[in-house]
Amino acid sequence: MDRNTIIGLVLIGVVLTTFAVLNQPSEEEIKAAKEKAKKEQLAANKKKANAKNAKAKKGDTDDTLQLSKNWTPKLNDKKEFVKDSSGSYIYVDSLGNDTLIAATSTMLPDSLRQKKSKVVGELITLTTDKLIIDFDTKGGQIARVRLKEFETFADFNKNDKKIEPLALFDRGDASQGLTFPMGTRIVNTADELFVVKKQTDDIIIFELKVGEGSIEYVYQLKKDAYDLDFDINIKGLGGQVTPKNVMYNWDVAYKLSERLMAEQRRVSTICYNYEEEGFSYLSEMSNDDIVAEDDIDWVCYKQSYFSSFLRPENSFGKSGSTMKVTNYNEGSARNETHVKSYKSELNLNLKNVDNATVSMNWFFGPNDYAVLTSYDKGYDQILNYGWGIFRWINIYAVQPIFDLLNSTGMAIGIAILILTILLKLILMPIQWKMYTSSAKMRILKPEIDEINAKYPNKEDAMKKQMEVMGLYRESGASPLAGCVPMLIQMPILLAVFRFFPSAFELRQKGFLWAEDLSSYDSIATLPWYIPVYGDHVSLFTLLMAITTLVYTHINSSNMSAQQQPGMPNMKIIMYFFPIMMIFFFNNYSSGLSYYYFISTLISILIMIMIKRFFVDEDKIKLKMAERKASAAEGGSKKGTKSKFQERLEKMQKAQQEQLKNRKK
Repeated sequence: MDRNTIIGLVLIGVVLTTFAVLNQPSEEEIKAAKEKAKKEQLAANKKKANAKNAKAKKGDTDDTLQLSKNWTPKLNDKKEFVKDSSGSYIYVDSLGNDTLIAATSTMLPDSLRQKKSKVVGELITLTTDKLIIDFDTKGGQIARVRLKEFETFADFNKNDKKIEPLALFDRGDASQGLTFPMGTRIVNTADELFVVKKQTDDIIIFELKVGEGSIEYVYQLKKDAYDLDFDINIKGLGGQVTPKNVMYNWDVAYKLSERLMAEQRRVSTICYNYEEEGFSYLSEMSNDDIVAEDDIDWVCYKQSYFSSFLRPENSFGKSGSTMKVTNYNEGSARNETHVKSYKSELNLNLKNVDNATVSMNWFFGPNDYAVLTSYDKGYDQILNYGWGIFRWINIYAVQPIFDLLNSTGMAIGIAILILTILLKLILMPIQWKMYTSSAKMRILKPEIDEINAKYPNKEDAMKKQMEVMGLYRESGASPLAGCVPMLIQMPILLAVFRFFPSAFELRQKGFLWAEDLSSYDSIATLPWYIPVYGDHVSLFTLLMAITTLVYTHINSSNMSAQQQPGMPNMKIIMYFFPIMMIFFFNNYSSGLSYYYFISTLISILIMIMIKRFFVDEDKIKLKMAERKASAAEGGSKKGTKSKFQERLEKMQKAQQEQLKNRKK
């Protein structure tokens, strides 16, 4: 390969790698988009508020308005809040006009919020083959979830052959409940004491008396499943509560379960699926929030290898629905023990509260592709397999092959090795084509150097380009012949970059010296922390970097040492990249480093095999000479000029005409 080819390959690799690794717009672009969305939402809310104000004057009080700081509550002679027949509060704006307010929990002032003493509930535990769930009579809510088949890395590292069920969250880490204005207070069922109306091995029903009505929570567990059904029955609250004001709040703080907190946080966020617009998610790196722009099919609180889904039978309404994910600040009580804070307020889209039932489904389980796809609800979209072609390759090629190999019971490291060999065999014809093109360019290199020496001046650049293109055409070589095969195999190589860090099958599976392929491997612990690198030494990362250096050396042997003025030394750049990989991959999944190590090693072996057994450079040189001789004699192999060459000739003639005119 000549210098131009190498530069092209490097640029192509940088572009593709940037798109695949980052796989998302910059934080600045995200913030700008969110600011724009918020401004549009505020404008829409203002327009909606004006319309609802007009309705309110006509007595239409069914919709929800957001409080303005210029509105004050209307009081009667006894200094009590004035309401209309539907239970909506009457506020007076700055012009003295009455406005009906049916407010959500985040809209009313503190004076209207419910204030009561702290309630202490009782825990009731139900179990299935998969789950251990503790229900709290305070709030009638799920207080703790443990997964019986899995354990944290800390427990796994004890190597005591016992599985201590993994707790996604403990009592005090999670809260779920209805919130709605009622009378002069905001009811939050998460703070209320429920009574157990019914309990069996797989069903528990909580009941709460509210005003003249009641609220029931019905939980039904399932055998050999990670999900449970959840029904909310609301009765007798008509005239006391406005249906559209009933919101469901869900807060969670996940506990640390993996080896490295930074890596667990790096892929943790809130995912959601809009009814019309489809799947989306909040930022994984920074604090983020969103006001729903469409009805919501389901909401997922995702972390690295486990997630919780809440899916209603009928979509959550977009009105008033919000989601927010927050990182813990340095020094906060939960910064060292919990991943992130997840919060959602979801509109249940109720039509009445006299006799209403909302059916939902909870899922607490692993981010396992087979498990998630079994629900047929698009849950597998939370797996970061990349976008577009990268995701298709992972779902329809890499995942099925990996599942087949893993189902045989072989060691996971052997399965990765076989998968890598299969992928390399598939790509071998492409690598052969690349090597053949490289051999042709290497054969032509002396002649190209002669042409460069023949036209040293800048004004002869067009003549030089024309002569080089003619040489390529006559000999049957092309610098792009090596780039196209590279572009074909690049999506596969980059797809796997997304696959292994997301593959649940690697979690707590050891191979050789790596105790957990889903996390980094360590052969030595450093006495200090090195920024970016870490406080340990990953052997698979070192082996990957070494093989990459060897592969780079083999490829760079074809490069010209001569550099154009102002151009960077490409050899230095190519050698610098493997060194940087030591820092980038030291904290990554050791399964990924292991894959790249053996993949590069196999590439080196295939290149040696192709050179010795499949490609005879002497024969290639002879064929190229025969083709050139035939072209010189006007033979059939001369071929016609390409459109590109024709354009170059026209440009050259135009340039020569300009030079002649200048001399005149």
